Amino acid sequence: MLEQLVQLDKDLFLFLNALGTERWDGFWMFMTTTRNSAPLYLLLLYFTYKNFGLKKTGIVLLAVALLITCTDQLSNFFKYGVGRLRPCHDPEISTLMRLVKSYCGGKFSYFSAHAANSFGPAVFFTILFHRKVKYMGMLLILWACIVGYSRIYIGVHFPLDVITGAIVGAVFGWLFSKLAIFAFQKWAA
Repeated sequence: MLEQLVQLDKDLFLFLNALGTERWDGFWMFMTTTRNSAPLYLLLLYFTYKNFGLKKTGIVLLAVALLITCTDQLSNFFKYGVGRLRPCHDPEISTLMRLVKSYCGGKFSYFSAHAANSFGPAVFFTILFHRKVKYMGMLLILWACIVGYSRIYIGVHFPLDVITGAIVGAVFGWLFSKLAIFAFQKWAA
């Protein structure tokens, strides 16, 4: 059963990765580059300060820093613990796929830290602003989905890597949003 799931994941990866074209490569490389999300995070910082004030913004900054640290380190733990090769390092499919980046990246892929680190803040801020900023949640989840898909598009993650990263990120985003809300009530009321 596990072998069938892995093969299905590889087949789905090859299908999705093959949909790419040189015309769209620049867009997907832009979306997958972490620093390009800085304007979004600055906008979220602005909305946080505007809606919650300075004390609660400090709590949010701490919560998001811990959230990213947890998802990122958990991803590294799993990558080395599971040891699943990235598609671009997998000899079974590496010659059949498109690698958009100039290099493949680290050896292992399970699970995607990019997906976890995108979905974590997306869920965190969706919960935080669910009654304050209209459509923010939809836009943040869409952004996280695009970042997650970009990892498949450029050839460095399998779909299950991205899906697992999204789930892990969402769970930690939910958890840290609840902790931040608790801290709001306890220390920043």
